[in-house]
Amino acid sequence: MSLFNKITKVIPYLYFISISAYWFTVVNRSEGITAYPILLFGIPFLWQIIKPSKRLNFTLGITFVCISSYLILAFISDLLQIVSLSSPIKQLMMYGGLFVFASFIMALWIIRNSLKESM
Repeated sequence: MSLFNKITKVIPYLYFISISAYWFTVVNRSEGITAYPILLFGIPFLWQIIKPSKRLNFTLGITFVCISSYLILAFISDLLQIVSLSSPIKQLMMYGGLFVFASFIMALWIIRNSLKESM
């Protein structure tokens, strides 16, 4: 059971690392070398897997909950047509809708893990 607990603690970090890697490969195809700073987004999550830190864990969780909440509000406002957006942005939001909700859940999972460790 302890192996299962260790694996479940790592899932949100692997999710954000895989999203960073995917984003890098997509941008790298069109932009080239300017895509390499995207890889920097995965470093804190990789660091949490290698050497966990309570403070970094909580900071990552809160940061990504805020970002995901903002994106969820933008997604809902687009669905309700509160704000008029251009068609490329609408298409991006439709593809990114699943990503937004998954990121929110993973960020909450990170916060839950940090709160569990502090108790």
